[in-house]
Amino acid sequence: MESRELVYIERYKLAEIRVKQLKGYYIHVLIFILVNLVIVFININNLNEGESYFQWHNFITFSIWGAFLLIHTGSVFIPNFIFGTQWENRKIKEFMEKERRGESS
Repeated sequence: MESRELVYIERYKLAEIRVKQLKGYYIHVLIFILVNLVIVFININNLNEGESYFQWHNFITFSIWGAFLLIHTGSVFIPNFIFGTQWENRKIKEFMEKERRGESS
C-alpha cells in the first residue's frame, strides 16, 4: 500500500471516531433534555396549591447531570481535554520507537 493510502485510511478512522463521539454527545444532550422535561412536568403536577416550583429538590437531577454533561461537552469539543489525539499519537510513536530499538515498556 502506498503512503498516501495509509494516510487516507488513518484519517478516515480518526474521522469515524470523531463522528461516533459527536453522535454519542448529541444523544446524551437529547436524553438530558427529554428526561429533565419529564421531571419538570412531574414536579409541576405534584405541586400543592400555592407552592413554588423553585425549590432546591426540583433541581438536583438537572444540576448533577448538567455537570456531567459539561464534562462530556469539554471532552468532545475541547481538543486534548485530558488525553487527546496529539497525546495518543506521541505515545504511539514513543512505543513504536522503543519497539524498534528493542526496548520493553
